Amino acid sequence: MIASRWMGLAVLTVLFSTSALAQATTPVGRWTTIDDETKKPKSVISVYEENGKLFGKIEKLFREPTEEQNPVCDKCEGALKNQPILGMVIMKDLKKDDDEWSGGTILDPANGKTYKVKIAVEDGGKKLKVRGYIGMALLGRTQHWVRAE
Repeated sequence: MIASRWMGLAVLTVLFSTSALAQATTPVGRWTTIDDETKKPKSVISVYEENGKLFGKIEKLFREPTEEQNPVCDKCEGALKNQPILGMVIMKDLKKDDDEWSGGTILDPANGKTYKVKIAVEDGGKKLKVRGYIGMALLGRTQHWVRAE
């Protein structure tokens, strides 16, 4: 009787530990982007999964009082031209590839350009390494986003 209770407790512990680890290593969730120059928070991106692919939507913008509070993507082309940046889906179609997600694109609303992207969760799920590039991944820029509370 006591042995079966301990066994049940052990199984529950393993299940909860595995679940917590999976949550810590998934890119799904809210991430704070950091400005490369000022090192201040720039936005919050909500990364979500849809039909086995990852997408990222701008959920919040951190703006100075002197800046436009509801900016539009004036440098974007096509359907995104002059659309509000807040609520815009900037990361699309990433597929799981071992311990990273790749094969999708990311839009930089500051310049209206779209890049290939790959992402990987780091630091036990606290950071998201985001690599935007043209052609080969060597020709690009990496940002580290921080998991939002």
